[in-house]
Amino acid sequence: MQFLGSKMDTIIADFLKNPDTNWQPSELLPQSNNESFLAEVKELQEQCKALPYDYLAVLVGDVITEEALPTYESWLMEVEGITNAEPQGWSRWVRMWTAEENRHGDLLNKYLYLSGRVNMKQLEISTQHLIADGMEIGTAKDPYKNFVYTSFQELATNISHRRTASMAKQYGNAHLSKICGIIAADEMRHAKAYKSFVSQIFEVDPNGMLLAFEDMMRKKIVMPAHFLRQQGEKIGAAYSHFSDAAQRLGVYTALDYTDILESLIKEWKIASINNLNSAAEKGRDYIMKLPERLKRIAERGLKPALEYQFNWINV
Repeated sequence: MQFLGSKMDTIIADFLKNPDTNWQPSELLPQSNNESFLAEVKELQEQCKALPYDYLAVLVGDVITEEALPTYESWLMEVEGITNAEPQGWSRWVRMWTAEENRHGDLLNKYLYLSGRVNMKQLEISTQHLIADGMEIGTAKDPYKNFVYTSFQELATNISHRRTASMAKQYGNAHLSKICGIIAADEMRHAKAYKSFVSQIFEVDPNGMLLAFEDMMRKKIVMPAHFLRQQGEKIGAAYSHFSDAAQRLGVYTALDYTDILESLIKEWKIASINNLNSAAEKGRDYIMKLPERLKRIAERGLKPALEYQFNWINV
């Protein structure tokens, strides 16, 4: 991992932004010190009345996922090749990436609080549970597997926030649409960073990187909120219902999963990598055939019909 660490100044400059000039949550919310604050909050609440139940469920799940940031930072700090000791670059990357991601939960959380549509105590209970329960994503401390995961996951969150932005606009909520769109742009920028890490590893260790990619796709990429639960529930009990709502609404679907895989195969030029050993060749064969297989499975799947009653939402 040292070959990436030596480039960290350039990587940070290319993919992360200066906090002094970056957007901050308060810029996108009513200002409590303004005389117009109450009128702006009332307008915000009026706009939120048109948001459908499934949309709110997905947005709350997205917020809880973003708010579980302590889990993601502690996980990345344990990846091999990342150290807390300065002047190593990896810990600096993780801290600065975390600082950017932290604004997403702050912004969406405050927006939902002002909306009046969400039971904030129940959201907070689920958030505390998710942080306490952690996650198990099958990467261990392997940097190759972790960067496959982060590449995939940042693309998935980009899709989710981008779709919630488009839908908010359809429901007449331009304010929420702008918020989700700005967050989606951050996620895409972060995805480009992690994808570039994998591209550089392929240049120096194509066999190892290919096998790590294969391993993660055989396991299937699980979402970071897969342990999501509500008050009094077992670990993970709410996740399938949240996932069903996203599928039903079209925010994130099984076909999106396949599209991300195809985009990564193209991005990392998997089909044209040379001088692979026999194990990596077999891994490539598996990866290249996987999208069509996943598409057939997705096309046979039924859209979930049951609307689950979440305790997060004030009906």
